[in-house]
Amino acid sequence: MKLFYALIMKLNIQNETSRLRSVILGIAKGNGPIPKVEDAYDPKSIQHIKAGTYPLEEDMIKEMDAVAKVFDKYNVTVYRPQTIDDYNQIFSRDIAFVIEDKLIKANILPDREREYEAIQHVLGQIDSKDIIVLPEECHVEGGDVMPWNDYVFIGTYSGEDYADYITARTNMDAVIAIQELFPDKTVKAFELRKSNTDPKDNALHLDCCFQPIGTDKAILHKNGFLVESEYEWLVNFFGKENIFEINKEEMYNMNSNVFSISEDVIISEQNFTRLNTWLRNNDFTVEEVLYSEIAKQEGLLRCSTMPLIRD
Repeated sequence: MKLFYALIMKLNIQNETSRLRSVILGIAKGNGPIPKVEDAYDPKSIQHIKAGTYPLEEDMIKEMDAVAKVFDKYNVTVYRPQTIDDYNQIFSRDIAFVIEDKLIKANILPDREREYEAIQHVLGQIDSKDIIVLPEECHVEGGDVMPWNDYVFIGTYSGEDYADYITARTNMDAVIAIQELFPDKTVKAFELRKSNTDPKDNALHLDCCFQPIGTDKAILHKNGFLVESEYEWLVNFFGKENIFEINKEEMYNMNSNVFSISEDVIISEQNFTRLNTWLRNNDFTVEEVLYSEIAKQEGLLRCSTMPLIRD
């Protein structure tokens, strides 16, 4: 008699840059028509809707397929969400994130709940005890959460006008809950600058103004942080000589939203000339892709990828 056992995926994410083995990459297929201004979630999308330059589905499919080819080149297992017609499923980082061996369901905007349902074929491979659903009052999206070895960096906004900002995605209730879930980690929160109307003055998520790369370096944008001392803490943590500081225009174009396949291999947008030159001068292998259409929705490479397993 043969016995069959279900394969259980053992999650493992300790940081942002260890060798990637498994990832969920969003999809642009079925993205649907150009949304109305009142249905957009961020000021950059609104800007492009009004200008008539909102990205076309066929162009975004091409851009995401190029990323999938890079993952294939490095033997990374890639999962894609099931397609839901007329539904934006590009930014898989928003819907869940992994810390250590736990997948935490993001409490996202209610209109986006179906995005989580579309990855059930992946969630079904994970032991249910390793999937965590936070209390309803904990608002969090994966773009704000960065495991970094003994730390977890989290972008947040704690102003009394939190509810007025559709761009405020992670609150202090979530920061406290994550600290309680991982008591051996140091959870460090950063207040982010928010704007519903100006994409050049809005850090939608922490990864829109900061990202660790390699083993000891980071990409950083000072104006994304509301509290200067919190920005300075990061400068001191990584060391000024290890930081690539991006300007407001580069932040707007999502230069900090690259994605690490390993400590020395980074996927980056091909138009990030200054950043990509600096990366290569610092011994990184840069896999360039065209992702400028995706960027029109105020998200880029990190936003559209949700790592499950790194070495």
